[in-house]
Amino acid sequence: MRLAGSTIVITGGGSGLGRGCAERFAGRGARVVILDIDAAGGEAVAKRLGDSAIFQKTDVTSEAEVRGALELTKKYWGRIHGLVNCAGILSASRVVGRSGPLDLAEFSRVIQVNLIGTFNVLRLAAAEMAAEPELEGGERGVIINTASVAAYEGQIGQAAYSASKGGVASMTLPIARELGKYGIRVVAIAPGIFETPMVQAAPAAVRESLAQQIPFPSRFGQPDEYAALAQHIFENSMLNGTVIRLDGAVRMGAK
Repeated sequence: MRLAGSTIVITGGGSGLGRGCAERFAGRGARVVILDIDAAGGEAVAKRLGDSAIFQKTDVTSEAEVRGALELTKKYWGRIHGLVNCAGILSASRVVGRSGPLDLAEFSRVIQVNLIGTFNVLRLAAAEMAAEPELEGGERGVIINTASVAAYEGQIGQAAYSASKGGVASMTLPIARELGKYGIRVVAIAPGIFETPMVQAAPAAVRESLAQQIPFPSRFGQPDEYAALAQHIFENSMLNGTVIRLDGAVRMGAK
């Protein structure tokens, strides 16, 4: 699928990996729809991209808000060609900590946003794509979800986060198999440690320790490197039903 002239919905597009995708895609002729719960961040990115972007404040866990955002997309640009799910939250709490067992509400919230939120947007966007005429090569759409290396090597304190990202990784193949009959491809990217607001908020010592665990290049990934892979997924029709690690060969230790 060509990015030029396509309309791509990006959740979490106000910062980090989502912003990187919005900037790269718009720079290559795509029209981007930025969905984010952070209105200030989302509006700033849309303003910077000008006529190539619109922003809609959206909670990915809300069916009504996601439906509204997709309707806005169709109103502006007619149809949806792609979706990149980058919205997510981080959690770092032990199952049994000093104050007792992990609060079930915290575990549920991470699953609700990272896994159910991803699926919520995916299912609604896929239904819109499936109803549209075929494009070149029989495609109707491309969906990219964001998993994580934590799906495979979760660290101590990442039970909730790893479970949520493991779900994203595990649902990739069955959904790709199902949506293939509509000409919709589904791929997940499992990034390692990237320069995002979540990582930037960590203490300097933690950041240094994380960077040293990456064999090469021994630095944090940049959002545009994630976006570059996302671009290739859109443009390479044989990529489907798989999870691609993007991690500099890092394999996370227990802590």
